[in-house]
Parts: sequence; C-alpha cells; structure tokens
Amino acid sequence: MFEFKRMLRHPLNWLSGAVLAAAATGAAFSMMMPAAGAAGAADTGYRSGLPVLGALPPLDGAVTWLNSPALSGKALQGKVVLVDFWTYSCINCIRTLPYLRAWERKYRDQGLVVVGVHTPEFDFEKEIANLNQALARFMIDYPVAVDSDRRIWTAFRNNAWPVFYIADARGQLRARVVGEGNYEKTERIIQSLLAEAGKAGAPDTLVTPRAAGEQSAPDLAHLGSGETYVGYAQASNLAGGGQLERDAPHDYARTEVGSNQWSLVGNWTVGAERARLNHADGSIVYRFSARDLHLVLGPGPGGKPVRFQVRIDGRAPGADHGSDTDVDGNGSIGDTRLYQLVRQSGAVKEHLFEIRFLDAGASAFAFTFG
Repeated sequence: MFEFKRMLRHPLNWLSGAVLAAAATGAAFSMMMPAAGAAGAADTGYRSGLPVLGALPPLDGAVTWLNSPALSGKALQGKVVLVDFWTYSCINCIRTLPYLRAWERKYRDQGLVVVGVHTPEFDFEKEIANLNQALARFMIDYPVAVDSDRRIWTAFRNNAWPVFYIADARGQLRARVVGEGNYEKTERIIQSLLAEAGKAGAPDTLVTPRAAGEQSAPDLAHLGSGETYVGYAQASNLAGGGQLERDAPHDYARTEVGSNQWSLVGNWTVGAERARLNHADGSIVYRFSARDLHLVLGPGPGGKPVRFQVRIDGRAPGADHGSDTDVDGNGSIGDTRLYQLVRQSGAVKEHLFEIRFLDAGASAFAFTFG
C-alpha cells in the first residue's frame, strides 16, 4: 500500500524530478520543434511540455494476463499508455479505480490503453481466483498483467502502490504519478499526450466518476488513524505494550485500548501476514479516528463463510455502518478482500470499534481508514 517514506528510501534515479513537476503545467499544449517520430505516432508539431523520462519498460514477465492477451511493445505502438501498479486489497488503489475505469472508457477510441499491473502485497492476492473475483467486483475490463513474481515491478523499479506511469505514442515515458489523488492533473497529462499524438477528437473536459462504498474518496480533513497491520511482520500499536505470540495458538485477554491502539480477544494464531481465529467468539478491538474503517479479512478454511458483528462504542452502528455491514452491524466474510465496516454519517469522532466473529476460522490482515 502507498507509503511515501518507502518511495524516498529507494529513489528512482532515472526518473529524478519527474514525479508531478510536469503535470503542474496542466494541459500544456505548447508549440515546440517536432521530434523524430516512431512508426504509428503522428507528428503534429505539438509538444505537451512534459519531459521525456526514458523508454517505457517492457511489460514482460507476467505470470498471466487477464482481460487480454499479453501486450507487447508492438501491440502498444502508437498508443498513449497508462500503466497502473496496484494490488486488489489496497485501499489507496481501490479509490483510484473509478477514475481509471472512466478514463479508459472515455479515451479508448482516441488511443489510450490502460494496463493494470497487479503486484501482490499479501500471499492471498497471488491467487488467480481471488483476483478474478476482484476484477468482477470492481468492474475492471481493461488488460491486467498478473505480476505475482514482481518481474514487471522490478523492471520499472517501482516501490509503492498505487503508481501511474504514462507513456506517449512513441513509447517514451512522460510522467510518473505516485499515490491516489492528482486526478485532474493526470487526466490533463492524458489529454496532452493524445493531442501530441494527433488525436484531435480527444475531449478536453474532465471526468467526475461516481464512487460508492470503499471506492469513495477519503475524508482527509478528519483522518486521524493510519494503516495498521495485524500480522507480526509489520504489526504496530498493540494495546498495553503486549506482544504477539508468533505462529502458535494463544489466548489474548481483553485490555484497555488507547487512541490508535488495537488488541486481539480470544484464541488466535498470529502469522507474519495475518491473525487467524481458532475458536468462535473472538474479537478485534481498535480505538480509531476517521470517517471510514476498513479491515482486510478472509473466510475460514476451504472458503467457509464466517459471520461477524460490529459494535461502535458497544452499540450497533446504525447509520454509521459500512457498506459490508447492516445497521445492526451484521456481516459475513465470503471472500478474502477489504471490507468497509464503518462509515460515520455525521460528525467524525474518535470511537471504540469492535468486530466479534461468531464462527472460527476468520483471518485478519490489515486495518485502513478513510
């Protein structure tokens, strides 16, 4: 999931100064001397003002492709290409999807190709069946390269989710956009590169896609809680200064939970990526401050559904229920994915969240907020 510190820890020298500096020029349809063109790319004399950052790396090495045969450089010749590095349970990635779908549909006839490169963070995201369910859930019909071995990720020297790489019709990389947001600037980049390629019919309006549930934009003004992993490899902010027993069943007692702290209750086995509940009626408690609370969850062994019940400050959520619960806080885990469990409908305040699992076998991976 998106972490700016991770990007800064591994600078991309070949893209230095590129990130969004060029995007700040907006559409930037400035006249410049024409450059030598490649086959399939019209030479209009227009140049967008965006820098050339090098050649778009090849999309070779995917485990498989979904929604399309494998796309080579030849297949993309003459196209403006937006490559999106994403993973399906990442909330930052999920919130970009309404824009990616809208851009792909709006500009496909003018020569835009959107390519999703799905590079998993968790092991469950490597399972093709899980990814196919996510594509259907999110109504993604553009090409997706399944990059479970991180070969494309490595070729791009990528280090965060989500990241957009945008190339012109000559196969030259022209912009790199890190993280969610910056949608207007990204669309202006697309428009400018289509114009540069001679696509005179490209609209100059901006999309305003409708988004619901976990795909909605975050409430950044009231976002006081951050991504929190449950597996011991990256776990933090455990209440009471407690320790997680690694890879072995353990009884966790209820404890006082401070701001942005969490705890397990019941008998759990905590692995590197996840905690799995061994007996029914276990809980996870988190004191959070945000409009939305999400939790990546998985069902029991063999995909057996697990029922759960959410409480906010000890009460049913009512109007503050998320898209994956009802007003009484009831829900069920059927797939391994991100679940929206709380959306505060009024003033955003700090609350004590608890999810109680009525069946054994549930897996919990990470909290995110919006």
